[in-house]
Amino acid sequence: MSTVERVINVAADSSHLQQVVQSAEQELIQLLEQRSQTVKRIGTIKQTLVGLAKVFGDSVLTPELLKLLGHGTPRKQPGFTRACRLVLMESSCPLDARHGCRELQKKFPELFGRHKDPVASVTTVFNRLVGYSEARSFIGANGRRMWQWVAEPGAIRLSRHMPPLQEGLAAPAESLRQ
Repeated sequence: MSTVERVINVAADSSHLQQVVQSAEQELIQLLEQRSQTVKRIGTIKQTLVGLAKVFGDSVLTPELLKLLGHGTPRKQPGFTRACRLVLMESSCPLDARHGCRELQKKFPELFGRHKDPVASVTTVFNRLVGYSEARSFIGANGRRMWQWVAEPGAIRLSRHMPPLQEGLAAPAESLRQ
């Protein structure tokens, strides 16, 4: 079959092709939404477990849970992304890059010797976490970019300095009063 004949056959089947493409597009949109909801739920559960461990000590969590949360047996060299993830997850409020650096330096001082520009590294990793749907970013009241661990709306205490997570939710200051 020549190229011209193939093009003619494809054109004849274009209505069927369009149906396949539309069906695939709808399924992709649905799966991406499910993934987004799943990532938010995972974020909420991880944040809850980290909070429980802070209040009651790591002994309330099984070794498997500690490992899943990144608190298990320390690696020889903890990864920078893992450390940034933990700092965001454990933070009670949104962080800008400089505050993220300070927290990382407190909790993982060995990581800073390996980074020429820690603020740029933190910014890059925080933005990657946004791309993975593990964090969200927004411009804070001070005009700086802020990042926050993603959890389900209402599952975390909202800061009065950040915009609502979804349209239709009460403004953050109102949420805190309730």
